[in-house]
Amino acid sequence: MRPRIGPYTLYAIEAGRFRLDGGSMFGVVPKVLWERRIAADRRNRIQLEARCLLLEGEGRLILIDTGMGHKESAWFADAFALDFTDGDLEHSLKVAGFAPGDVTDVILTHLHFDHAGGGTRRAGGRVVPTFVNATYHLQEGQWETAMAPNVREAASFLPHNFVPLREAGQLSLLHGAQSLFPGVDVIVVHGHTRSQQLVKVTGPEGTLLYAADLFPLTHHIRAPWVMAYDVQPMLTLAEKDHVLREACAKGYHLFFEHDASAMVANVAGGERGFEATNIRSLDELF
Repeated sequence: MRPRIGPYTLYAIEAGRFRLDGGSMFGVVPKVLWERRIAADRRNRIQLEARCLLLEGEGRLILIDTGMGHKESAWFADAFALDFTDGDLEHSLKVAGFAPGDVTDVILTHLHFDHAGGGTRRAGGRVVPTFVNATYHLQEGQWETAMAPNVREAASFLPHNFVPLREAGQLSLLHGAQSLFPGVDVIVVHGHTRSQQLVKVTGPEGTLLYAADLFPLTHHIRAPWVMAYDVQPMLTLAEKDHVLREACAKGYHLFFEHDASAMVANVAGGERGFEATNIRSLDELF
């Protein structure tokens, strides 16, 4: 039996694997420490997942993030070690019993290529939305950032991942934290990139927080473990502390988008700060 929260049946949708530089993923934490937890390849890259979350209920099929997609060059695929051996976004949806046309809503946490790439696809000489019947929900501040990116982030925003959504009239721009659907709320944080939105699913069973790039891996629960990709690392520290205190106090379950060895975990506080506990798959949630 699939896990449920409130009216929603939950599905983990694996959209492929990729690799990023380990030093960039852990910022000021030296390799001698982080390599004890996660191995790097000969190019210093660590294994990551592109793991999306699908919610079925209330007459909707809601997809959170879309992975990398298949539009990029051979150089890109090699640089980031794209691996679809165990399936991609469309295949994982099919395994769950759905087709792209069934998706009614896509919540994009932000527009970096590893989160938004699968939202569009090539159709002949054009790039078009993957989910033709869906409304794509994004924070307006993130849209503005992607359309006029700062130097640090420019390489992470690929216009063909998001401009076609606006051209097709399928983009809905949000303004701050809010309730999108019954039991589905978005929380806005700014340390990683301006107006990233986390997704909180709440029901009688508890709360599942899609942690996106505030906590890409369980390792990032530790305070100093902040990505070099974050545009405001000190703000990330404050946002992490706020979310972790709430998650610990209220028993939230965190869903990890990029952790290849952990899908869901709880949070506990200790003498050395917060740590991940009760690591398990989504199917073991309740």
